[in-house]
Formats: sequence, structure tokens, C-alpha cells
Amino acid sequence: MTTPTREELDTLDPSGRLVNDDLIPTEHSERKWNGYSLFSLWMNDAHNVGNYTFAAGLFILGMSPIDITLGIFIGSCIIFVGCCLSGFMGDDTGTPYPVVSRITWGIWGANIPALVRGLVAILWYGIQTFLASLSLKLLLLRFIPSMDTLSNYSFLGLDLAGWVAFILLSAIQLYIVRNGMEAVRHFQGLAGPVIWIVMLGLMFWMLHQAGWDISWTTGGADHTFTGGERFYQICVAVGLTVGTLATLMLNFTDFARYAPSRKAVVIGNAWGLPVNWTAFALTSVIVSAASIKVYGEALLDPAELLAKVENDVVFVIGSATFVFATVGVNIVANFVSPAFDLANVAPKHISFRTGGLITVVLSILVTPWNLYNSPQVITYFLGTMGALLGPFFGIMIVDYFMLRKGKFDIRHMYMPNEDSIYYYNKGVNKLAMVAFIPSAIISVGIAVIPYFSAAAPFGWFIGAPIAGVLYYFIAQGKLIILPTDVVETD
Repeated sequence: MTTPTREELDTLDPSGRLVNDDLIPTEHSERKWNGYSLFSLWMNDAHNVGNYTFAAGLFILGMSPIDITLGIFIGSCIIFVGCCLSGFMGDDTGTPYPVVSRITWGIWGANIPALVRGLVAILWYGIQTFLASLSLKLLLLRFIPSMDTLSNYSFLGLDLAGWVAFILLSAIQLYIVRNGMEAVRHFQGLAGPVIWIVMLGLMFWMLHQAGWDISWTTGGADHTFTGGERFYQICVAVGLTVGTLATLMLNFTDFARYAPSRKAVVIGNAWGLPVNWTAFALTSVIVSAASIKVYGEALLDPAELLAKVENDVVFVIGSATFVFATVGVNIVANFVSPAFDLANVAPKHISFRTGGLITVVLSILVTPWNLYNSPQVITYFLGTMGALLGPFFGIMIVDYFMLRKGKFDIRHMYMPNEDSIYYYNKGVNKLAMVAFIPSAIISVGIAVIPYFSAAAPFGWFIGAPIAGVLYYFIAQGKLIILPTDVVETD
């Protein structure tokens, strides 16, 4: 069956409560995100300050480059499988994550997972923009020394020079997103390779400074993990990698809906995750290991590293690259999702572009620099929100692949009344709620209760299967499943 037109969907939903131009299924002509486009997406998501800091942080804690690489590789393979599954849902239906969620959660209940995912993305968007603004601020101060006087004045915990850099970056990102998903595709297609080239250049430059001699078997701390502790730390690297990418794994449908086939989804994810993600992590660790030889300490923040570079050419290229990289990851991982999620709440009044504008405003209001500078807030608030994503994913995958066998009715996803099989109980699937609540309590408890600190990195692995298993047994035989309504992509 062909993709329903906007006119057909307007007939099903004349009130506009479930439909706008951004939420309707993608047409064949719009499916331009081939394997390279999705690979570029992962290049942009990997090549940024946050992921550099993540890999470097594991090294500073004492993990060896080999162990970090192994842990991140295993974690990337798990994410690869998860993103292929959620990607197939996007390719099948041609719809973004909030709309796909209507199948499982109901036409109104879909706002529950969408808004949780959107809130996490908004917070991380602000934090990533702040991290990149540090590099931009250094860049501006290096060439406009008079701006240093702005550092003497602060507002809401950030000096005025920092405000200039932060607002400038926010404006650049908003401009790209307001030009639509095609602008996002073209930007990331350009940014990904450029960032890789510069990152490799930084790695080789640091290795040269270190005399091409770093240790592959020792970490950046005074002690080296061995035996069972070493195995545990590798597992922690796996858990943290999956936790870091759990957000994008949940809403990968936002991008896969533009893919021409499942094959393109698999190819893009295969090159972008196990291969590219692991390689970038390895270069980050090498730079950190080399910084010990060059500067006497492993530098966690790339802005710190660049501040020590006296060569203006290297400094400018490095700073500009990290700024460019963070713009890429923010758009991919933290901007697209809340834009669609907010649009789904009130399609008649909020478009994808308006959702993006709301995202920018909210990211400023939460003052992300204060969040980032408060480890307690990061640990408990963002940790709690992130722990909820595992159960959402487990329920979604079990519902679509195991219970429905990939069957769905695209038109029923846009019907705001009892005639829709996805209306359930007043628009909410209570079976999903029954499975979600206990699994979420468990995963959040593990994330925030100090007694379970050793298991905290594995909250996603606990919450996702518990929710999936519960939902399977609760919902089996109780769902109305119509013959597959396939959206043509060939």
C-alpha cells in the first residue's frame, strides 16, 4: 500500500491533533539518507568534546588504551543491533519516533516516552553547547584579546565572554535545523570527514610531541587494573557506552525514516558504530596518553589541551574542529529529537522548526553550565532520566517485533478517536504502563541509590530486559493487530 497523502491524513484527523507536515510518513522522493548519510550521522555523533572526554576519562581513571578500546567496541556492537531494530521501524513506517510510539503507547500515550526522551535531549543539548563554547571562547580570546574584559562580569553563573560564545553557537545550530532535515544531512555529510581528518592530525601531532612512545597496557592513574577488577572495568566501559548512546538508539527512527531501505540502515550503522565509534575513542585515548608524556598529566578537557598549544595554526584548527564537531553531535543527538517530540504534543501549533526554537530557549533557561559544574545534579537528575530510556526501548522492541511481527496500520496511527486500534484506553496503552512502572523504578533505583553504585553503569541492561519480558507476558494475546500496511520505498 502506498504512503497516505497529507490530504488523506487530514480527513482522518480534521482537528489536526495528530498531523502536521513534519509528522506524516516520508514519501519515496524524501528518502535520501543512504548508507553514507547514516554513517556521517554517526561520525558527527562520535566526533565531539563529550565523547573525547568520555574516553579520556576512562584512561585517567586507570583503564589501559587496549581495555578502553575493547569495552567501547563491545558497547558499540550492542548499540549497532539496537539502532538497526529501531531503524527498521523508522524505515518501515516512514515516521519519527513520537509517531512510531503511538503503536505501542497509544495515540496520546506516545507523548510519555517522547517527552522524557526530549527532556534528556534538551539538557544534553545545553551541556554540549556549553562544552563547545569553551573552545570557541578560547578561540575568540586568542584573536580578540579585548574580549577578555567581558570575563570580569558574569550573569547567572557564566561570564559575559562565555555568554557570547554560547549564544553564537546556539544561533548557528538553530539556523541549520530551521532549514530542515535536508540541511542536517548536508551539514553532517561535510562535517564528519573534516573532523576525522583533523582529529587524526591532532593524534599524530601529539604522538610526534611524545616521541612516538606511549603505553598501551597502562592507564593514566597511578594504579593498573588487573584480574577481576580489570574485567569489571571493561564491563563498565561497555555499560557507559550503551548508556551514552541509549538516547539516540531510542529515537533512531527520526533518521531511518529517510532511509531508502533496511540495507542502508545496516550499512550506515555498521560503519558508523563498531568501526567509526571505536576508532574515534582510540584516537582520544592516544591523545590523552601522549599528553602525559608531553605535559606531565592526562588532560580530560580538549580545551585545556588546546590552551597549552603555542602553535597558532594547530590551536585554531583544533579549536574550530571541536566547535564544529559539537554542532554536529548536538543537531544529530540532541536537537532533532526534541523538535519532533514537541511537535507531537501539539502538531497544529508546533512544527519541527518551532520545536527547535523551543529547544534552544529551554536549553538556555536551564543554565547548563551550572548543571555541568554540579556532579550531583548530573549524577542524579540526568542519570535518573537516562535510566528510564532502557524500559522504553525494551517495551518498544518487544511490542513491534515479537508481538506484532512488524505489522502495523499507518492510517490508524493518525486517527484521534475510538476507531483507531491504537486508541486503547482513552488513547493510552495501560499494558505498556504496567510493564514500564516497575522496571523504571528498578532501573532508576540502581542509578541513584548509593548502595547499588557498583551496578549503576548497567541500569540500561537491567531496565530494558525487565520491561520487555514483563510487557511480553502482560500483552500477549491482548493486542489488536491488523494486516501489515506497508509504506512503499522502492
